[in-house]
Amino acid sequence: MTFRQDANLDTSQVSDRRGMGTTGLIAGGGAGVLLLIVTLVLNGLGAGGASGALGDLNNLLNPSAGGTGLAHCKTGADANAYEDCRIVGYVDSIQAYWLQALPATGKTYTKSQTVFFTDATDTACGAATSQTGPFYCPGDKLVYIDLGFFGQLQTQFGAKGGPFAEGYILAHEYGHHVQDLQGTLDESSGGQGAQGQSVRTELQADCYAGIWANHATETNYLQPLTTADISEALDAAAAVGDDRIQSQSQGGVHPESWTHGSSAQRVQWFTSGYQKGSMSSCDTFSGSI
Repeated sequence: MTFRQDANLDTSQVSDRRGMGTTGLIAGGGAGVLLLIVTLVLNGLGAGGASGALGDLNNLLNPSAGGTGLAHCKTGADANAYEDCRIVGYVDSIQAYWLQALPATGKTYTKSQTVFFTDATDTACGAATSQTGPFYCPGDKLVYIDLGFFGQLQTQFGAKGGPFAEGYILAHEYGHHVQDLQGTLDESSGGQGAQGQSVRTELQADCYAGIWANHATETNYLQPLTTADISEALDAAAAVGDDRIQSQSQGGVHPESWTHGSSAQRVQWFTSGYQKGSMSSCDTFSGSI
């Protein structure tokens, strides 16, 4: 996967907190939310249903978007050369797609920043650490990621990695933002188990990631995707399946505690979104999954 050399990167969609640390502030109920996030990380990507009461905290802690830490990220050539610029490019592409696509459903798309952090940071969903993994926080409507997670995806979860594996991860988290704007995130979250609401929510976010992949080239940031690119995304989706993670970490598989879905389910729903390219292909809340 490569970005178009002449694509213009918009760093205002990313806030760079790397090296800032955390104040240690947690909103009322935040500790419970953080526990939820950590629990979800043991089962896969993201904490899409987490919520909290520090909605204004980001205004106090957020440095200028696209600050000096991202000054080198200007073009698609930079995205091809530097990992942080590549993530900026993915964020730009993902949001460019949803800005065009979501209004067709009667909903307005509002951009959400991705926050880069190192080790720990404060969020409206409580204090997060690098062990939390990437997640979307509906309390402040931001996506959070320690870029070190991409190495962890390979060393801890056994994925082969690659640039488009990173794109899948970001697109999954922005899938939660789309659910939030649709008004379905809160009502669909919770309820563990292989057929539970939490799994259905996460699989829909995988499907939304697949839709973006289908249309990614149309956003004018990316070159046409290759079979190898899609393979990287599918491999990452499989690596964070509940069954694979439980088998590796617990020595057994326990479907009654699943929160994100099996490897096969995650691959299936990303593939559905990618092949069909429409939101109608992502109804994970009806019937069996």
